Amino acid sequence: MRAYTSKEELKDEIKKTYTKFIAEFDNIPEEMKDLRAEDVDRTPAENLAYMVGWTTLVLKWEQDERNGLEVKTPSDQFKWNQLGELYQWFTDTYAGLSLHELRTKLDTNIQRIYGMIDAMTGEDLFAPHRRKWADGATKSAVWEVYKFIHVNTVAPFGTFRTKIRKWKKLML
Repeated sequence: MRAYTSKEELKDEIKKTYTKFIAEFDNIPEEMKDLRAEDVDRTPAENLAYMVGWTTLVLKWEQDERNGLEVKTPSDQFKWNQLGELYQWFTDTYAGLSLHELRTKLDTNIQRIYGMIDAMTGEDLFAPHRRKWADGATKSAVWEVYKFIHVNTVAPFGTFRTKIRKWKKLML
């Protein structure tokens, strides 16, 4: 997993990968958002719903901890061994929205993640054991907060961009 040396470097990488990812949806017609392509595991709407879901959770974890609440990762309703059910919940909750609404929600979440990064000290972001939710989310590994941000933004933006490009090649 990539390591970052500063908040700005992390935010720049999110911006770079997000900009490329979200631009892939520019020419997808709304009426095609739910069409499934062979060998592509998510429709365009499901792709965005997944990203909205995970970025919403990252923001919730941080907000809940700041509010003094006990944070249950990945969510109050699902455990780590129930990710398939969580992904289905993302689809059920968000994929019915229009592509414009999904893009707007994701953009809002990304802007809020930038704010979350800015509000943290460098130590909170890059040092271990600075958030209970980050410590509680893994059984044996020690993950700093930035790793959770990376895994729920930069990494899937790259992977999902490839998938949506393949979908477009087959469908458009």
